[in-house]
Order: sequence, then C-alpha cells, then structure tokens
Amino acid sequence: QVQLVESGGGLVQDGGSLRLSCAASGNRFSIYTMGWYRQAPGKQRELVATIIRSGGTNYANTVKGRFTISRDNAKNTVYLQMNSLKPEDTAVYYCNVVAGATNYWGQGTQVTVSS
Repeated sequence: QVQLVESGGGLVQDGGSLRLSCAASGNRFSIYTMGWYRQAPGKQRELVATIIRSGGTNYANTVKGRFTISRDNAKNTVYLQMNSLKPEDTAVYYCNVVAGATNYWGQGTQVTVSS
C-alpha cells in the first residue's frame, strides 16, 4: 500500500504561479512512475505530467513550457511547478503513483485561476 498526501493548491490570478507537492509513504520502494492528473468540472480526468524514477518526463501539450514536474526519490515526493497559469488550468489536481502493478491516487487539491 502507498499513501499519498498532496499540498499546494489554491486560488491564483491569471498569469500567476503555484507549486504542488505530493509525498508518498508506505511501500515506497516499488514506486516507478509519479505524476499529476487534473479534472475540470464536467470533463474527464486528464494527464498533466509524469516522471519516471530516472527523471524522464512526459507533459500534456497544453502545459508544455509552463509546467515543470520533478521528484525527490529520497523523499518519495513529486512536485509540479505551475507558471503562467490560465483560467483553463482550473481543476482538481490529483497525484498519481504507479507502484508495482497498482495505481494509487491522492485525494486531490483544487487549483483555481481567476481571470
């Protein structure tokens, strides 16, 4: 079992920045991929960014150049630095971890970007 605790969401103005964090505890040694997804009202959950243990990253086209994902393997923590935020980035952001063959999800943190 892996437990995830997210932090860092909030309200920010158009063009502002936020940093999300997600700390994993429990069976941390089998964690390979860590990432962030988001779900806006009335829409499906979508990929934002993922990062593997070696540091390789993958981003949604909508956030490339604005968001940066990183991880600290020693702390089993993944971060999402979000710059140049837009109102369309408003959503609940979920941390995701793949450990073994199991997906684990955080409780979600609200990000609201006002215009």
